[in-house]
Amino acid sequence: MAACMIDWTVKCSKRFLIKTSVFTSTTCFHLVSGFRKKTGDRGWRTISSSASTSSSSCSTSSTDPADAEPHSSSDTVAHFDRLIQGGSLKRDTQQRRVLQQLAHLQHTMKSYSNSHFLQDANSCIKSEENKGEEHTEKEESDPPPPPRGFYLYGDVGTGKTMLMDLFYSRVENDRKKRVHFNGFMLDIHKRIHRRKQSLPKRRLGNMFTYDPISPVAMEISEETCLLCFDEFQVTDVADAMILKQLFETLFKTGVVVVATSNRSPDDLYKNGLQRDTFQPFIDVLKKYCHTVCLNTGIDYRTLDKSAAGNLYYLSGQLGAEAFLDALFEELALRQKSSAGPRLLSVQGRDVTLEKTCGSIADCTFDELCGRPLGASDYLEMAKLFDTVFIRHVPQLTLTLKDQARRFTTLIDNFYDNKVRVVMLAEAPLDQLFLHTEGGDERDRQMLDDLGLRGEAAERLTLFTAEEEIFAFQRTVSRLMEMQTESYWFAADRLMNSKHTES
Repeated sequence: MAACMIDWTVKCSKRFLIKTSVFTSTTCFHLVSGFRKKTGDRGWRTISSSASTSSSSCSTSSTDPADAEPHSSSDTVAHFDRLIQGGSLKRDTQQRRVLQQLAHLQHTMKSYSNSHFLQDANSCIKSEENKGEEHTEKEESDPPPPPRGFYLYGDVGTGKTMLMDLFYSRVENDRKKRVHFNGFMLDIHKRIHRRKQSLPKRRLGNMFTYDPISPVAMEISEETCLLCFDEFQVTDVADAMILKQLFETLFKTGVVVVATSNRSPDDLYKNGLQRDTFQPFIDVLKKYCHTVCLNTGIDYRTLDKSAAGNLYYLSGQLGAEAFLDALFEELALRQKSSAGPRLLSVQGRDVTLEKTCGSIADCTFDELCGRPLGASDYLEMAKLFDTVFIRHVPQLTLTLKDQARRFTTLIDNFYDNKVRVVMLAEAPLDQLFLHTEGGDERDRQMLDDLGLRGEAAERLTLFTAEEEIFAFQRTVSRLMEMQTESYWFAADRLMNSKHTES
């Protein structure tokens, strides 16, 4: 682990700084040559089909499975085998078996369109609007059902995202989207809000109900026929309440879903509030997606990877702050701007980061996670910065659950968008998240406000604790990979853009 005690000498510091200064190093130029990735707007509707946005990384070298050769729908498994023979991937029979199943779907998606399902759905809507009219048209035979998607679940780092991205990058269909599930739900809530805002103002006493969920799902279906989700999870009651109707409409309009998750379908939203109303969604998911468990017991993110240097420091170590200062200054030399504050505009709100320089941000934990920031804020940061320093990270317990939740969301978004992270923390990485029993006074106040007692209160506490532990495990695994040499150089946007231009 990168949070090991190190020799804090000036000579060691200089060696590391030279290693990170890839813009002058021929050796490092060759290291990044296998990481040609184009960056840009990371909104979920614009993710490029030619490159993966993240990887669960069973990779043990600098070759990206999605970029290794031109896309093809006929030899994905053979390509996977060649990556193993070349040392880019570790041999894993479970992964290969799952990829064989995905390859069949990949072949089907080449000629697939959901247009006739959309036409049927629109016809049903018109029929509902004209219930009084007599229908004399001859019933046509039902078209074949859409292909079933896949729901891949298992422990962190087993290769779920890598397989999904390999499948996605080689699907020859223009109407496909790949997105982190949090980003997808954020977009769904925006669309719902936009539709509600567009409704005509109602006069007092003239009440009517409007359900925007199905129309929003129809919008999505008109934009895509394949949706790939990373990190499918349900921790919010607002999401839980709309998922069944949303996905039922998506599936009925022919959208094929491939998703990864750390949770089995039956464990989604486990012990959550009003979970009985969520249960029908699980049945819908199982009906339209094959459920596949990928659990090798190996976290490939931490296996046989060279460290990029020391990117994780302990607050008590002599010279740690000075080393971060020196590294920031070294990286800032590559930028075309001077250091200073930066104002981010996110959905009409202003978010200020006190110390930035070009594509580098030097922040404190309180600055990023102590304020009421969310996924949209972190996505904007990921768009603007390729390297973020996070100082003074405390040991996170359930009594700091708000900050811990924001931190996991932060790392999820940074990892998914290949942002490099340098951290200064109070505890080693394997001890950063400390699960303690019980909750704080605010938890008890919340339970009182909700009128929850006894078993109901116990279930809610159990739900929040379990979901956070799952999220913490994923975050630790991702932070470990983010310290590797391959991740560090792959995420160097400045060097990669220069290399692409040349």
